[in-house]
Amino acid sequence: MLRTALKPRNLALLAVAVLVVIAFVQLGRWQLGVAEDEALRESLDRARSQQPVPVQTVLRPHSDFPGELGTRPVTATGEFGTDQVVVANRRLDGRTGFWVVAPLRVASSGATLPVLRGFVTSPSDLPPVPTGTVTVTGGLAPPESPYAGDAPPQGQLASVDTSVLVGRWPGDLYNAFVFQQEEEPAAAPASLGSMQRVPTPSGETGFKWRNAAYALQWWAFAAFALYMWWRIVRDEGRQEAAGRAAADQVDASGDNGRRE
Repeated sequence: MLRTALKPRNLALLAVAVLVVIAFVQLGRWQLGVAEDEALRESLDRARSQQPVPVQTVLRPHSDFPGELGTRPVTATGEFGTDQVVVANRRLDGRTGFWVVAPLRVASSGATLPVLRGFVTSPSDLPPVPTGTVTVTGGLAPPESPYAGDAPPQGQLASVDTSVLVGRWPGDLYNAFVFQQEEEPAAAPASLGSMQRVPTPSGETGFKWRNAAYALQWWAFAAFALYMWWRIVRDEGRQEAAGRAAADQVDASGDNGRRE
C-alpha cells in the first residue's frame, strides 16, 4: 500500500486533502469563535437589560453570596469611609496596576459594602472618596479567594477577600463587592484623577451550541477528506495486488504447461 500511496497521482491527491483539512479545521475554529462571541453578546445583553435594584433587597450582610447574583446590577446609597485599600497585580487595557476599593456604609442596613471604585497604575494616584451621601451603581460580584502566593507590600491587599476586610472595617459587612460604574451625584472628572472605572465582568457565558455543532461538522468533514484519500489508496492497492496475483497465477499455469 505504501508503494501505491507514493505514486505521484496519489501524492497530489494527498496534498489536496491536506489543504481541505486545513481549510475545514480553520472553519471549525472560526465557528467556535462565533459560538463564544454570540454567547458573550447574549450575556452582556442580558446584563444590560436588568434594571439595578437596591443591594439590600437581594443580599444580607454576612450571608453567603448566591451564585445567580454574579454581575447583577445593584444600587447602594450611603457614605464612603476614608479607609480605602488597593489590591495589587491587577490589569486593565494591557496595563498592570491596582484596584481601588473603598467602604460604603449603606444607609438602609448600616452594613459596609466594599466598592471597587476603579483602577490606578500607582498607589500614589488614589483619588479621595466622595463626601456626603452618594448612590453607587454597578455590578455585584462575590468576594475573591484568599491569595496563596507571596504577600504584597505593606498596605496593599492581594485579593478582595472579605475575611480580611471584616477585620479592617468595623461593623457588619456584605459578603460581596461592587464594580462601580456610576455614582450620584456624579463626581467631577478632575476629582477622579487618573483612575479608570473597571468594567463588570461578563460572568459565565458558555457556548452557543448550534455554532459549536457546526464546528464539529467542519472537523468531521476534515476527517472524512483524509479517510477518502486513504480509501482511494487502499482500493487501488488491493486492485494492484489482485492483478499481480492473477498474473502470477497465469505465469504459474504457463510454466506447468511447458513442463508437461
